[in-house]
Amino acid sequence: MADVTARFARSAAVLESPRTDLAGFDEWFARTGERVRTTAERVPLTALDQWYQVPGTGDLRHRSGKFFTVHGLRVRMPDQAVPGWDQPIIDQPEVGILGILVKEFDGVPHLLMQAKAEPGNPGGLQLSPTVQATRSNYTGVHRGKPVPYLGYFRDTARQRVLADVRQSEQGAWFLRKRNRNMVVETSGDVEVLDGFRWFTLGQVYRLLARDDLVNMDARTVLACLPHASRPDGALHRMTDVLSWIAGARSLATVHTERVPLGALEAWRSDAMGYSHESGGFFDVIGVRVTAAGREVGTWHQPMIEPRGTGVIAFLRREFGGVPHVLAHVRTEPGYADVAELAPTVQCVPRSYDRLPPGARPRYLDEVLAAGAGRVRYEAVLSEEGGRFFHARNRYLVVDSDVPEDPGHPDYRWLTMHQLTRLLRHSHYLNVQARSLVACLRATEAAAG
Repeated sequence: MADVTARFARSAAVLESPRTDLAGFDEWFARTGERVRTTAERVPLTALDQWYQVPGTGDLRHRSGKFFTVHGLRVRMPDQAVPGWDQPIIDQPEVGILGILVKEFDGVPHLLMQAKAEPGNPGGLQLSPTVQATRSNYTGVHRGKPVPYLGYFRDTARQRVLADVRQSEQGAWFLRKRNRNMVVETSGDVEVLDGFRWFTLGQVYRLLARDDLVNMDARTVLACLPHASRPDGALHRMTDVLSWIAGARSLATVHTERVPLGALEAWRSDAMGYSHESGGFFDVIGVRVTAAGREVGTWHQPMIEPRGTGVIAFLRREFGGVPHVLAHVRTEPGYADVAELAPTVQCVPRSYDRLPPGARPRYLDEVLAAGAGRVRYEAVLSEEGGRFFHARNRYLVVDSDVPEDPGHPDYRWLTMHQLTRLLRHSHYLNVQARSLVACLRATEAAAG
């Protein structure tokens, strides 16, 4: 694997390539946007074609029995500041594929990225992995066009697999949702289709500095890439880190129960969807989508629309000259294995105006008060636009003076090397942490 990490380090250092000129990126992206686009129009849930509300429960289900269901979830966490609540949740038991195809040109690995439009994307078009498809999509349930380049990821016998790991998605909105994150290298000729383009890793990292450009699915796969990082100087041994996570999973008390969507406590419904009676958290809405350059030209679906822009941040500090980030072992009701490592701060601040003071996230005020001199990375990035409507978060990496012992058992300083090792396995880093890992690597590459 050392040769692979060295090759990607070389790719991360290259900003000029005969295959792609970043100076011409905006023109290419704009031209692609004229042909590849989606428009989402809000419609009543009862008007969703091919979707229905299950009699007796109100759950939202596709008539094919595929794709996903929106139902209710009753959550009880007696050890938390908020010990219980009801909420809608997306149940999508399928394992999709998120894959980036790699090919070497002139001794430099390049990544085949796609300019893809999703109905929930702010502004429409974003830079996506080569393949981004649910099982229902790539098995043709939607009766649309085949997914381009899918064969490289479904039959890897003739390719070189560089990363292949199942990872979770948002545990607050999805129930045990997982996707197969893959990086596959080919040596054969690849036809570059309309809307696709080769990039060096350094070019993709440079684009990560721009708001709402590199999508969530690309960020999570980028985090799973082999990465060279300093292996020594960590405050905690890896065995102790694994024991810390296992202990949190074993000690956490989490009870979840499926309940009818139409019977959720503190939630109200009308023709246009479901919302919390406080006016916070998120809504369930219905949309009619019209698309160009997609496998299907029009469809209907439910979506989750958050109330407010979130804040997702790692606090960063060097110990003995080695950079560390403050990881939070976090419990969410939709995780497959109770708890995963999250950023130091992960929340929508306005939601906490309606919750007890003890529920306010640790370190949120430090992040919000950080001056420009302490901020190493900042961009507003959107989440998965296929299920979430205009879900945006302010991603940050902030220098901090929090001590070696943060004084709370759910927080611990870890190195990038330790995070990279954990990313070889499923369900250790949540999707928000994986996004920030990609952003941290981008800042490292920019710093040389």
